[in-house]
Amino acid sequence: MQMFKFVLGRIVPLLILAMAITLGWLASQESPLAIFFATFIPLSKGHLPPTLFGHGKMKGTPPVHDEMMPLPRPQNEKFLLLPGGHLMPQIGIGMCCRPTAYDDELVYRTILWYLLLGGRHMDGAHLYLNHVAIGRGIAEAIRRGVKREEIFVTTKIFPTHFGYESTLKNVEGYAKELGLEYIDLVLLHFPTTFPFMSSPCKKEGNDAKQCRRETWKALSELRESGLIRNAGVSNFAMKHLKDLEGVGAPVANNQIQFTPFEPEHVMETVAYCAEHNVTMTAYSPLGGIMDQDKAMADEVLNQIAAKYDKRVSHVMLRWATQRGFAVIPGTGNPNHMRENLSIFDFELADEDMRTINELKYNAKGFVHIDVRKNE
Repeated sequence: MQMFKFVLGRIVPLLILAMAITLGWLASQESPLAIFFATFIPLSKGHLPPTLFGHGKMKGTPPVHDEMMPLPRPQNEKFLLLPGGHLMPQIGIGMCCRPTAYDDELVYRTILWYLLLGGRHMDGAHLYLNHVAIGRGIAEAIRRGVKREEIFVTTKIFPTHFGYESTLKNVEGYAKELGLEYIDLVLLHFPTTFPFMSSPCKKEGNDAKQCRRETWKALSELRESGLIRNAGVSNFAMKHLKDLEGVGAPVANNQIQFTPFEPEHVMETVAYCAEHNVTMTAYSPLGGIMDQDKAMADEVLNQIAAKYDKRVSHVMLRWATQRGFAVIPGTGNPNHMRENLSIFDFELADEDMRTINELKYNAKGFVHIDVRKNE
């Protein structure tokens, strides 16, 4: 009983106070959700978050030697053709959702390593709070000899910034943060805001569909002006894609979570994109955001990997690229970058592709966000 009184009288009030302070601190930030992720993800992996303790203190991606110069592009590298004739490398690197993606110094090193190792496609977003560090890495790689015209940079505008004027202003800011004269691809990050969140567009009384369309009109104008070269979407289901038909620029790309374990209804979106010449990018292609260990232990994938003398991760990336997707696995490890860039040195046989395609019918316990439920 005394322990219960102690917990109720001392511990619970402290927890409530800590929660109130945390919520107050987040609410005071310009991008509360971005700050939350940039703080929580490092903490969840046992790292001190740079949002609280400063950048440059986290261990991870090693420094790049001053004398290192650009290595050749990947052998047999493949591309996706976007509207207007632009080419997107099918293998890229994601700059989200791991501790090293939130420390500016490690982000700088990651981008520099990736570009010097031969990679050219980088995927970021306003929500990740690392535009400036990505831009520093690009600038240093260019200084060492990488050509800007070979580099493909994707970023995203979050639904809390949706709206015509807001989009024009924010995307111009993204280009300045990245230090780029143009951005290769800008995506609508999600179809709509999360619960209890708003946007400049919604504050004007518009619904989610109208906000998507107003944002798309702005991206279309930015494409015409040359500030961005392509416009696309992320986490869009078929119904959201239909909302943009006839509004402005063609939808160049739809970025979704795509692994062999996605539910069958995802293929509805894949089929729509194929029919309407919308290229697709798979984020978290190695098992999803939360299920990578489970995917790597899958018996069928391990059997196929052994057949080709490859790692399971190579098989999953190659499967997605042979399905026509670009892939953006995230890593701050230069050795993993080298391995990911080498996936075009083998090809999966048709029978193995069919076997992997069928894994979704028996997949259990894999986390999937059903974006069809978004308004």
